[in-house]
Amino acid sequence: QLQLVDSGGGLVQPGGSLRLSCAASTFSLDLYTIAWFRQAPGKEFEAVSCISRRGRLTNYADSVKGRFAISRDNAKNTMYLQMNSLKPEDTAIYYCTADQAYECSPRTIAYGAWGQGTQVTVSS
Repeated sequence: QLQLVDSGGGLVQPGGSLRLSCAASTFSLDLYTIAWFRQAPGKEFEAVSCISRRGRLTNYADSVKGRFAISRDNAKNTMYLQMNSLKPEDTAIYYCTADQAYECSPRTIAYGAWGQGTQVTVSS
């Protein structure tokens, strides 16, 4: 069973930063396409950013371009989402995902492994 455990969420003021982490415990992330999704209250899942198994980076959410950055540390078997200049509209539950597919996808159905989600709240 593929297991991902995400963490790092919390309450932050507008303009602040957070780094989300997602650790894989039962498989090697470097062999997977990895991505972050988010779900704001009352809204559908939104793909944020992805690194494909081939190392290709795709940023899906125009609203986070230049502010968020996805990365992975193969030695730690952990992926990250660095979030800077946070805005209230970034408030959501953030989920890490992974799949053996070679390419990124903005569709949730394309990913077989999911973290439990971590809440990010941006508010003054």
